[in-house]
Amino acid sequence: MNIVIRKEQPDHIEAITEVTAAAFERNEHSSHTEQYIIMALRRASQLTLSLVALEGDVVVGHIAVSPVAISSGDAEWYGLGPLAVRPERQGKGIGSQLVRDALAALDQQGASGCVVLGEPDYYGRFGFKAYPELTLPGAPQKYFQALSFTGSIPSGEVCYHSAFDATA
Repeated sequence: MNIVIRKEQPDHIEAITEVTAAAFERNEHSSHTEQYIIMALRRASQLTLSLVALEGDVVVGHIAVSPVAISSGDAEWYGLGPLAVRPERQGKGIGSQLVRDALAALDQQGASGCVVLGEPDYYGRFGFKAYPELTLPGAPQKYFQALSFTGSIPSGEVCYHSAFDATA
């Protein structure tokens, strides 16, 4: 398997939608709107990073990164996700490669840090941890995690872009 990670191109958009819908189709914790969220972020010019995993010329995975607001006013923080890998390609390290590349790109561009709402066992492998001083209203604390590139964790509530409310 030779996977190449690169920035999304216009001809990847339909495949990103398909991969995302398929990846979350059987996820019991999913809103099943992740593909709409990505489209809404794109329309609002809020996709800081949109990376695809290509196997040959086939999109087998995707990760989105967008800015978040923190009530403390701390700047240059981003939200990781949605992250999607085709169901038949999951468990082969593609998602991990997407996460590592997205985090490296954020760090390289001078981001302060990144937050994610997801499985602690999975995201903990990349250095994400739950911090009681940084919260996402309505989210269980252990699933809302942060990774600082500066060594400093802000204190406050995180707010994702309104695109995360997209349903179609």
